[in-house]
Amino acid sequence: MAENKRDYYEVLGVDRNADDAALKKAYRVLAKKYHPDMNPGDAEAEKKFKEASEAYAVLSDPEKRRQYDQFGHAAFEQGGPGGFGGFDGFNFSGDMGDIFGDIFGDLFGGGRRRGGSQGPMQGANLRTSVRVTFEEAISGCEKEIELTLKDECTTCHGTGAKPGTSPETCPKCGGRGQVVFTQQSLFGTVQNVQTCPDCHGSGKIIRDKCPNCSGTGYTSSRKKIKVTVPAGIDNGQSIRIREKGEPGANGGPRGDLLVEVVVGRHPIFQRQDMNIYSTVPMTYAQAALGGDIRISTVDGDIVYTVKPGTQTDTKVRFKGKGVPSLRNKNIRGDHYVTLVIQVPTKLNEAAKQALKDFDLATGNSLNQAAAAEKKGDKPKKKGFMDKLKETFEE
Repeated sequence: MAENKRDYYEVLGVDRNADDAALKKAYRVLAKKYHPDMNPGDAEAEKKFKEASEAYAVLSDPEKRRQYDQFGHAAFEQGGPGGFGGFDGFNFSGDMGDIFGDIFGDLFGGGRRRGGSQGPMQGANLRTSVRVTFEEAISGCEKEIELTLKDECTTCHGTGAKPGTSPETCPKCGGRGQVVFTQQSLFGTVQNVQTCPDCHGSGKIIRDKCPNCSGTGYTSSRKKIKVTVPAGIDNGQSIRIREKGEPGANGGPRGDLLVEVVVGRHPIFQRQDMNIYSTVPMTYAQAALGGDIRISTVDGDIVYTVKPGTQTDTKVRFKGKGVPSLRNKNIRGDHYVTLVIQVPTKLNEAAKQALKDFDLATGNSLNQAAAAEKKGDKPKKKGFMDKLKETFEE
């Protein structure tokens, strides 16, 4: 087995003359990098973690390091000159426990924290929603919402204790709000911290609870709050209202209220980022002859002149008629309109005949029409295209 192991100094990446501080620093880096909790399911990382731990366990102990420098890995083989009985016989107490306490603290936010939780703490944020129309989201508006909010109890002034009494210091945590517990592992004893189960982190025990708030220190009531919805807000975005959330603890500020905006659908407009899209129908006559059509935008109706011969699915851009920017209301997106020829589903006899004449005039009879023009035939009082337009505009 000894011939398969890497040199301990090489494992930690230190010189053979490295002092204790250098060894500890090198090991901390490797332990954090390869710790199994930081690399779940990674067998290679677990292997490197154990390798680094073994190397540090030997080199951090003066006697074991002396034996290793003299005999190498053979010093720790079963029955070897050092007589340590292998890796399982190492003692991971003392400095190793300190290092792992620090590592677990870095990984999980616990570890060797000192002091209590008695400083001011901000209250939790609250979440709710508000519904607005498509137009209200574009132009901005004000809404009023109603929700349940907590306030400091006026009877006990937030202490939670019955008037005439006071909260007591928690005997379990000594008022710190946290208790230290130890955990035995392969690497020795690890210290960690958890919220005190008796006082739930407050550091205080209330023997006689306030009858008005039942010891919570707060009372709840329904309140109305005005919400300013900015122009250009999109569906699913939230508005933050400062200090309208849960009350803070130990003199800390209230949390915030986060209001999610739910934008209703529009029957005509669709939004994509800062642009608006819509489809507008036009008749055969308008497409062929041109003319004015009315187009709806979020700023009101506008009149657009269709060019003669406009094809279906023609796209028209109206610059600056889209959604305003949340950062600068003077910057707006565009409105894109798709013009689509509307095919009539019901035709009277006059309309049917007009279509047949139109098909004839633009198809097989083009040469005949040209020949008639050369002969100098006088046009009728009303041209065919005039009649077609009148037929479809009735």
